[in-house]
Amino acid sequence: MQYWLMKSEPTTYGIDQLMQCPKQTDTWDGIRNYQARNFMRHQMTPGDLAFFYHSSCQVPAIVGTMKIVSTAYPDSTALDPNSPYYDPKATIDNPRWFMVDVQLQTKFTQPITLQTLRQDTRLQSMLLLQRGCRLSIQPVLPEHWQIILEYNCS
Repeated sequence: MQYWLMKSEPTTYGIDQLMQCPKQTDTWDGIRNYQARNFMRHQMTPGDLAFFYHSSCQVPAIVGTMKIVSTAYPDSTALDPNSPYYDPKATIDNPRWFMVDVQLQTKFTQPITLQTLRQDTRLQSMLLLQRGCRLSIQPVLPEHWQIILEYNCS
């Protein structure tokens, strides 16, 4: 099993929207960064767990956990000219972008803020906290996963 952190702006797609989906399951689409895409396409597998991270907002924070419930498959939003994620270079035969299905596991009663994460010296090497790392999907080390879950239990 692998662990991930997946970012979304809450004004675009927040954890509450995922909670409202049937079976609390939805697609994680619109990824337009090759490294993030490659994580989904080559490394994510059903059963992996991910933190849901609200980004680009007043208080960036981890707000819950999700399970990856599908392998990566072509992102249909890339083929839709009416989608903000449309890519005219993407085709059915040669998809450039991929998505996975995620299922909500837990919505945290108290978000774990970026500030809180930065203050924990045990998390210094976490990708999220590295200068210039803006990836919307990033791996999380198992030890970092456990440390962060401790915050939700306290």
